[in-house]
Amino acid sequence: MMLMLYTTLLYLLQPAIWLHLWIRGRKSSAYRTRWAERYGFCTGKVNKHGILLHAVSLGETVTAIPLIRELNHRYPHLPIVVTNMTPTGSAFAKGVLGTTVSHVYLPYDLPGVMKRFLNTVHPKLVIIMETEIWPNMITLLHTQKIPLIIANARLSEKSAKGYHIFGGFIATLLQKITLIAVQNHEDGKRFLKLGVKKSQLIVTGNLKFDMSIMPELAETAIRLRQRWIQHKRPIWIAASTHQGEEKIIIEAHCQLLKKFPDLLLIIAPRHPERCKTVCDLIQKKRLQHLVRSSQETPSLSTQVVIEDAVGELRLLYAIADMAFVGGSLIERGGHNPLEPAANAIPILMGPYTFNFTEICHDLKTAYGLITVTNTRSLYQEISTLLTNLDYRLHCGQQAWYVLNKNKGALESLLHILEPYLIKSKY
Repeated sequence: MMLMLYTTLLYLLQPAIWLHLWIRGRKSSAYRTRWAERYGFCTGKVNKHGILLHAVSLGETVTAIPLIRELNHRYPHLPIVVTNMTPTGSAFAKGVLGTTVSHVYLPYDLPGVMKRFLNTVHPKLVIIMETEIWPNMITLLHTQKIPLIIANARLSEKSAKGYHIFGGFIATLLQKITLIAVQNHEDGKRFLKLGVKKSQLIVTGNLKFDMSIMPELAETAIRLRQRWIQHKRPIWIAASTHQGEEKIIIEAHCQLLKKFPDLLLIIAPRHPERCKTVCDLIQKKRLQHLVRSSQETPSLSTQVVIEDAVGELRLLYAIADMAFVGGSLIERGGHNPLEPAANAIPILMGPYTFNFTEICHDLKTAYGLITVTNTRSLYQEISTLLTNLDYRLHCGQQAWYVLNKNKGALESLLHILEPYLIKSKY
């Protein structure tokens, strides 16, 4: 009964969803394209009888990249289909993985639509990154006896309370999942309270720690930095920023320029369609700036570079001396601080880091993460890092240490996946 109500509601919401996509398309035209994929029409776009991996948005896609690359390496005969729900996740997947995988949007969780999609892909194994619960998809996979594994699963206290409202329906649904690989024991306990069986759970650790700097990325970063800062000017990056944060960042940068006139800021809005708004803020402060897509090389007079593309953040972290990670000065919960940690640079974040509570706690305890709350504290902390080289290097090294100390989830997950894939090896 509950599944029927869910499906009926989802059908009724379709006009609102179309309107939402059309409105979002005003700022980003990508939202107005590929609608057929959202309804399971992907014939000719995917390779069949392999692995289907779903990463809902950009953050989950970034986390999934090392896993996808390793699966490609270990099981080259098995095609991989990567799905997303957002244009930013889609663009990143295509940019990083290219033609090594097939890529489409995951369709809406309507029974007929999802059945059409699964009949086209015919996956041998389905992997969903983190915790995406799609009732009709889960039910169809269970009926068709296709293994479903939730990888890098997490379940916050708040989400668990929300699921508890649906009681037996959620318990029955979760028991149809083959295996849930959770990030830690606390997440596991919350899943158990929802009705998941112990035999379905395994703790693998957090895949986000298993990122690394690819040699080709390191080489590109060295060349880019040499081209950008021929006079050894310092660079700081404000990444994945949201509305309400850029004003604070730009004001802090204006103050910093009085003390460090050669300082360069790279600002990368979380959603590239907001670059025009960021440009307007910078122009009001009369700062010399350029947009990354112009392919211009910053001159000594350039004070800000605006990143307006998806997929280059790791490259830009690699040329920066320190990084502010956005979504944290507002109640968004913060974005992944481990990407700058992989480059051994100090990390600054606001007080709202509930999306990465444990990671940020570990980084802060090790003095790899510095908390800022406003323009003044951001100015003071960046100023200290620029003035004290030993302190800056120490903070970066400690962030890198936390990242590397916690690696291992990828290998654990690959070991778990092997029995489901080894059957297809011969």
